[in-house]
Amino acid sequence: MGIDIEFPTKLQTVGRTSHGDGEHFHFIWGTGKNDGEAFSDANVKAAYEARGEEQVPLGIHGTMVAVDWDSCVAAGSCMSVCPVQTFQWYRTEQDIPAKDVLNATFAGTGKTEQDERLDYTDKSMPIREHDCTNCLACQEICPTHAITINQPYQEFHEKAAGTFVKLVGSSENPHAHH
Repeated sequence: MGIDIEFPTKLQTVGRTSHGDGEHFHFIWGTGKNDGEAFSDANVKAAYEARGEEQVPLGIHGTMVAVDWDSCVAAGSCMSVCPVQTFQWYRTEQDIPAKDVLNATFAGTGKTEQDERLDYTDKSMPIREHDCTNCLACQEICPTHAITINQPYQEFHEKAAGTFVKLVGSSENPHAHH
C-alpha cells in the first residue's frame, strides 16, 4: 500500500519510542489503519491468533525512517539490506504487544537479522533512525512498501519534539531578484 508521503502534515504524533541511550527517540504517528497488509496477511493473522493477542492499528513508527506497522508483515527484507542496522525486531528485545511500544524505552539490543523475528507479530522498529545513511535499500526491497526514507523530514521530527531551530536567512525567497 505504501506510506502517504505527506504523513507528517496529515497525522499527529501519538507518542514515541525512546532509545535507552537517553538521547535518541522516534515518534509514532497516527493511530493507524486496519486495512494495511498486516491485517490480511495469513502468517501475521495466524501469529496474533496463536498468541491470543488482538491485532490493532499501530501507526507509523519513525519520521525520517518511517515504518508503517500496519503494513509491516515481518518479512525482514529491510534488515537484510540495511548497512547500519537501523532496524531491530522489537519483540526480540521486549516481548510485549505492539500497542504497548507506545512511550516505551528500548535499549536497541533486539535482533537485527532477517530471519530472527520472534514470530510474525514482530515488527521492524527503526530504533537507530538517527544512524540511517539514506541509501533507500530498505524502502526499495520492502515487499509491502511499508518503509519511506525521507531525511528532510528531520524538520517534522524536530518540530514535533519542540527542538526545531529555523536557520537565519532561510525565510528569504530563493527566487527573488535582488
